[in-house]
Amino acid sequence: MTQPPPIFLIGFMASGKSTLGRALAARLGRRFVDLDRQIEDRTAMTVAEIFATHGQEHFRRLESELLRTAAPGDIVACGGGTPLAGDNMQWMLDNGLTVWIQAGIPRTIERLKLTPGVRPLVDKLLDSPDQLRQYVAELLSQRSPVYSRAHKTFDGERLENSQQIDQSVSTFITTLLQ
Repeated sequence: MTQPPPIFLIGFMASGKSTLGRALAARLGRRFVDLDRQIEDRTAMTVAEIFATHGQEHFRRLESELLRTAAPGDIVACGGGTPLAGDNMQWMLDNGLTVWIQAGIPRTIERLKLTPGVRPLVDKLLDSPDQLRQYVAELLSQRSPVYSRAHKTFDGERLENSQQIDQSVSTFITTLLQ
């Protein structure tokens, strides 16, 4: 039996890619790959440390390399900037099912505030609600044309507890995989 192609979950930071991807992989009995965690494991540094020490360009190079190691059947949670680097978006479109996980700005900001110190692009704005909202809105607006190239879209709003996650996984499977 042939393995299904990898599923690439793309979207803005804190849209729910890792949460949904981990639960989806568990339900389907597939391997879950979180690109950020894979980079951290490979370098023994956090994403924030990599950005601070080597810069965003170096991080994106590592991300692009690891993206291309996705195996058939993998469910890959990509970083928010993964599709924007080089030809990553086209590569994902050509090599798997690419799904844009969407969450609204209020939900995104709510989630960003729960994980300070994790996302170098927004950490300095967490104490400035207006600036954070403006930054998220602008960055999402810039990235949306690339994200919108995905094969499918999926609502990432309802991933706040185990019941919502379970329901979202069921919906994902029935609407996008069958």
